[in-house]
Amino acid sequence: MTQAPATLSPEDTARLVEFARACKAAARAVALYPSGHPSIGATLGRIVQLNSPIRQSAPMHIKVLTDNLTLDGHVVVRPDAAIAELATLLHQHLVGELIVHAGGDLEGWRNFVQLIGRAPDDVRADGGIARLWTTTAGRHIEVREIDYAEVLRERSGGDRATWDRVIANCLSGDAQPIEEEDLAKLLEIVGDADRISDFVAALEARGTAGGQTLERKTAALVRLIQGVIETVNKQRPEAIEPVLGNLATAVGQLSPEMMVTLLAQGAGGDATTSGAAEAVGAVVNRITDSTIASFVARNAIAEGTAMDRLAQAFHTLVRDDERRERVLALARESGQGVGTAGFEEVWSNVAQRLLRTYSDEAYVSTAYARQLSGARADAISVEQTTDDPPERVAAWMATVATGELRQLDMALLLDLLRLEEDNERWADLTTPVVAVIEDLFLVGDFEGADTLLNVIRGQAAPDASKERRQAALVGFDLLASGPMLRHIIGHLASVDEAQLERVKAMCVSFGDVLVRPLAEALSAEQRGRTRERLTAILIGFGAAGRRQVERLKSSANPAVRRTAIYLLREFGGTEALPDLTELLNDSEPQVQREAVRAIMNIGDDRAFRVLEQALITGSATSREAIMRSLGAVRDAAAAPLFAYIVSHVDHRGPLASIYLRAIEALGTLKDPEGVAALETALYRGEWWAPRRSAALRRAAATALARIGTSAALTILETAARRGSRGVRSAARAALPTETPAEQGQVTA
Repeated sequence: MTQAPATLSPEDTARLVEFARACKAAARAVALYPSGHPSIGATLGRIVQLNSPIRQSAPMHIKVLTDNLTLDGHVVVRPDAAIAELATLLHQHLVGELIVHAGGDLEGWRNFVQLIGRAPDDVRADGGIARLWTTTAGRHIEVREIDYAEVLRERSGGDRATWDRVIANCLSGDAQPIEEEDLAKLLEIVGDADRISDFVAALEARGTAGGQTLERKTAALVRLIQGVIETVNKQRPEAIEPVLGNLATAVGQLSPEMMVTLLAQGAGGDATTSGAAEAVGAVVNRITDSTIASFVARNAIAEGTAMDRLAQAFHTLVRDDERRERVLALARESGQGVGTAGFEEVWSNVAQRLLRTYSDEAYVSTAYARQLSGARADAISVEQTTDDPPERVAAWMATVATGELRQLDMALLLDLLRLEEDNERWADLTTPVVAVIEDLFLVGDFEGADTLLNVIRGQAAPDASKERRQAALVGFDLLASGPMLRHIIGHLASVDEAQLERVKAMCVSFGDVLVRPLAEALSAEQRGRTRERLTAILIGFGAAGRRQVERLKSSANPAVRRTAIYLLREFGGTEALPDLTELLNDSEPQVQREAVRAIMNIGDDRAFRVLEQALITGSATSREAIMRSLGAVRDAAAAPLFAYIVSHVDHRGPLASIYLRAIEALGTLKDPEGVAALETALYRGEWWAPRRSAALRRAAATALARIGTSAALTILETAARRGSRGVRSAARAALPTETPAEQGQVTA
């Protein structure tokens, strides 16, 4: 029994997910923007940081599956959408494994993401991704490419030259039948559905890499099917049904475009006949519902799938409406069963499109439909035509550059939003506009996102019509509940101050609906610069932000409560004192400590009285927690509070220990502001409590000596000469052996 692969630890899972997200964002930025755009540098810089020698201590061995990645042979427990997307992208390039070494620079990663961002057919036509990557001399990544011919050779036990000859024979333009020797090799594996499926996949991939048209690739497959059926009928007629079933399973691995072209060549037939249409029909008639479901599920989630061709193939394969619903249910289970990340997000829309009656016969002739399906392959031959002068080609290319296309997209959306007069149609535009805004936030184009947001914001104004205002508000709700905030936070550490101000203004324009998710994101954020900028954005909400933050103090999550205190402290003002007072009795010590620090930051008598009252009325445990929190503060901001305690708290009774610790803290902080309070403490004491009085005076004298200013030492000298016996004793013990005056005399 095959043992299931081990799962990744949470730390390694987070590392792999972050790497996949960074690669996808960088690939999208490189594809969308011109080379000098700052978003490209920001996204590439994120990858460089993740794979720096500090963050990555050992090479990452990443194995590429069809829709998942493994790290050092371990799989993630719950595949992330970014992992599935990157795996699909790499698998399309026939990448079997990546070995990522630490230390890759910005230019090296730019070359890699540009390479995987190219069309897979173009990369294979140029020699394959492994060969092209080798020519760039990139050493921080090792790319291991899947060799389908080698896979077939290993599985079949035959020599590689035979398989290459079979595929080349099938793809050749002549009408010569497949040689008997080659057919014999095919018959060795035609009884195995997996092997013949691999061969059909290799046939389509080889034809695409060689620039073959869709019709020629389909003709090659038809010749293969016809030759196999004829040979089996002659040599092993009893095995025809299993062979047809295996061929039907293999056909289910085709692309939607090739499936449509194949279906057009045969709509029925019997296996005993030798015609091409009959042979194809015999195979198509044996395609099971499970094979069709797998075909639909795989292509529905694959990037770049032509949904119109998938729908056409599905309706041709399944003509009964009731059966279509049953097959789609199987397809949904198939997509869930393999754990395809993102499947559920797109399935509802896909299912509706596939169930919708589809036919393009009213618009597109059969001949034109075939040429349209083969347009991608024809584009390769057009690109190879070099009879145009370079300057003309450069001018043409400039019109379809990434920057130009993005500007055209923006202009089109802005014109549609401005010119559309029908309210219902205008409302329909908000969904694609929201998707574009999310993409702009993903790549860090805040200027473009702000331009579109301003249009929607204008229609949410009170003077707009009710229908448009409602549609605009729905658009804002979609953005607030979607991935927009996650995209923004991902760029906060790298944006400049001008961009930060733009981001802050955009967030504030959403209203207080963003305050809570921003605060929760802040509570989980570990990066210092990002935390600082998140705080600045939250403070920008003003009174609305304060009201929302005040509600967070009742959260069940201690991290959220600490963040609420931190924000209340940043908002400032005595208005937060009632909320902070409640949190002084929190069961979480860290929450108590943050509440004490926030009250100290307010720094006026009212705030100090709150702490004094908490010390007086609180339990022994509460008082100890507050003093422990105060003792953990080692900056000058705590000195006024300790001075207040020494001046106002009774040094007798249950607060005696707190009073003594406040004196010691003033000495530790060495803040001159505490000298006056310490002088008062030095002269305190009662004749009936000599031990307590001696301890207080001794602590006050020691604290004054530690402060060591001229004023503090003068107080000690005066006390040593004129104080009571107990005061004189404490002052003399704390005074240095030489006073500043005596030191001056010696120097003179």
